[in-house]
Amino acid sequence: MLDLIVRKGQIVQPGRVVRADLGVSDGKITQVAEEIAEPARQEMQAEGLYVFPGLIDVHVHFNEPGHSDWEGIATGSAALAAGGGTLFFDMPLNSVPCTLDALNFDLKAAAMRAASVTDFALWGGLTPANLEHLPELAERGVIGFKAFMSNSGLPEFPHADEATLYEGMKIAAQLGLPVAVHAESEALTGYFAQKLRSEAKTTWRDYLASRPVFTELEAISRALILAQETGCKLHIVHISSGSGVVLAAEAKARGVDVSLETCPHYLAFSEADLERLGAVGKCAPPLRSEAEQDLLWDEVLRGSLDIIGSDHSPSPPELKGLLRSPSTFGRGSRGDEGGDDFFALWGGISGVQSTLAVLLTEGWHRLSLPLEAIARMLADNPARRFELAAKGRLEPGYDADFALVDLHQSFNLEPQDLRYRHKQSPYLGRSFTGAVRQTFVRGQKVFDGGRIAAVINPALIRPRSPS
Repeated sequence: MLDLIVRKGQIVQPGRVVRADLGVSDGKITQVAEEIAEPARQEMQAEGLYVFPGLIDVHVHFNEPGHSDWEGIATGSAALAAGGGTLFFDMPLNSVPCTLDALNFDLKAAAMRAASVTDFALWGGLTPANLEHLPELAERGVIGFKAFMSNSGLPEFPHADEATLYEGMKIAAQLGLPVAVHAESEALTGYFAQKLRSEAKTTWRDYLASRPVFTELEAISRALILAQETGCKLHIVHISSGSGVVLAAEAKARGVDVSLETCPHYLAFSEADLERLGAVGKCAPPLRSEAEQDLLWDEVLRGSLDIIGSDHSPSPPELKGLLRSPSTFGRGSRGDEGGDDFFALWGGISGVQSTLAVLLTEGWHRLSLPLEAIARMLADNPARRFELAAKGRLEPGYDADFALVDLHQSFNLEPQDLRYRHKQSPYLGRSFTGAVRQTFVRGQKVFDGGRIAAVINPALIRPRSPS
């Protein structure tokens, strides 16, 4: 007897969308068929709904242990589940201590097992201070190593200079793990920021001027050269510009082993929105011009982007200058032309709950981006790139990770809808079409109609063949 049959949903699979039944037993998909005849302990009708593979968000900062007042695993993973997500990769910062060695990996993994409502994986850090710890992190099961080519904003996680990145990539190549880079030039962005602030130029426009597109392109170019030289698998996180995607895609076509990630906020907002959004729209790299945003969408439609991750990086409202009531979050903040220092406000977008909504609303509804392409970037490609066994597809033998989605349900995102610890996001007040009804992790319903339905035993997901 099967545990669950989902009847007559539109199942989104690689290369097709098919109306079928989906059978689940022992947390695995056992059948996808026009009609499943076997009995089941539970049946669900999904007529008119679309069954997506559970989102795999490869880029979140849930900040626990150490900064659970910024977000926390329980609230962050609940928001992921509310957005159709079933697995996240937590970055090595902004938790305290950062995940730079085996001991701190164990601390974070224990916190994840105690609080997460979805499965999880962990990034290790790559800094000048922990190169000798990369092998032990690999042994523990990290998904890869994250390095900053610019200032991370945290003194305990210094940026990786060229020598550090080169040596770290050599080690990672030997371990068979990827290196993810935040690609902005520290020399250039640091210089521009210091110069502008010394001239008392501290508005949002000045912040944008301190991080022009070419500072991203310069860092991407260096990372690509080092990856090619070392034979390291490279993952470029949160590419903000269409020009950056074009540059990296050209290298990929030449044989560089690189995967490309962008974020929904670069697709949903341009720099023209920053005056209205204020600090809730501040991020690094920053929002770009409408021309760069259009080029970024062109590359998404062309299939150049491998992965879309949220880069969910929340903070308490006071670090954003948001000392307001929840009803006004996302509708302006300090750092405008009035003289406040936009550079000093925390840079990070709260968005893990809205990734699928952005792709359905702006991609499928507006630009006819195929549903199969959305599932590929949000589930299949992350699983394949990071060598995850039995994740990312709705096929027999895979984990029963999926979300039931009403593609035609419209809603406005309001503070009470957010599962985050702090009800702030640039998406507040935005209209979306495409709503997650339910989310399942390994066959267990974890989100149901606006509430967390069950607490599971979350699993640490490791690469398929760790060295």
